[in-house]
Parts: sequence; C-alpha cells; structure tokens
Amino acid sequence: MKFFTNKYFLIVSKVIVGLVFVISGIIKISNPHEFVEAVNNFKMLPPVTVNLFVIIIPWMEFASGLLLMFNIFPKETVTIITGLLIIFTIAIVVAMIRSLTFSCGCFGNIFPQDVGFLKILENLILLGLAINILINTPENSFDK
Repeated sequence: MKFFTNKYFLIVSKVIVGLVFVISGIIKISNPHEFVEAVNNFKMLPPVTVNLFVIIIPWMEFASGLLLMFNIFPKETVTIITGLLIIFTIAIVVAMIRSLTFSCGCFGNIFPQDVGFLKILENLILLGLAINILINTPENSFDK
C-alpha cells in the first residue's frame, strides 16, 4: 500500500491523468463540430443541451488537467476529473447496453477509440489513479 501513497507515484499519476485531460480537451476545443457529432452519437442528451455540453466540457477537461499537472488545487481538480470520468464511463456503458457502435470522440479523429470494454478499462484505470490522488494528496500539497 505504501506504493500508492508514495510522493513520486502521486506526482506521476497527476501528470498522466492531467495530460490525458489536457490532450482530450485541446482536441475537442480545436474541432467542436466533430465533438458535437460524437456527443450526438450517444443519443443521451436533449438536442437543446448538446451545444452547451460541447462548449463547457472540453474547457473543463483542459483546465482541470492543466491545474492537476501543476498541482494547483489538486483535491478540487481531481474531484472534477473523477466526476467527469464517472459520467463518461456511464455514457459508454449505456451506449454498449444499447448496442451502439461508434467512436467515442474522446480524442477526436486523432486517436479514434470505439465505445467498448477497452475504453471502459482505460477510464477505470484513470478513475483509480484519480481516486488515489484524491485520497492520498495532503490538504496543503504545495509544501509536500
């Protein structure tokens, strides 16, 4: 268990999770039309909310990832990331249950990933890292 609380493991975890969210956010910000299509493929949001979702989520991903990588408000930031990962994973599971097959849009057309068990596994690994960061990051992490 000491491995997961190791200062260096936490730093590497923050960089990995943060980088994934920064890259994902940048790709979605740079091509919102592609992201709109990906969101519509899930068939989960009312059409009136899709544009708002497409505007807000990529910026949340980008900002949260950047803040986490630079250890700024890490507990608050990783809480946002954890919430996003839970929502994204639920959306993928629901799409699989409904037998929908398409690229999830997580990294646009640069790194296309189909909705499926591999994407769920990736999200669960990131979620595990995020929860570990949340649990094991000291309150005043600027000193540590």
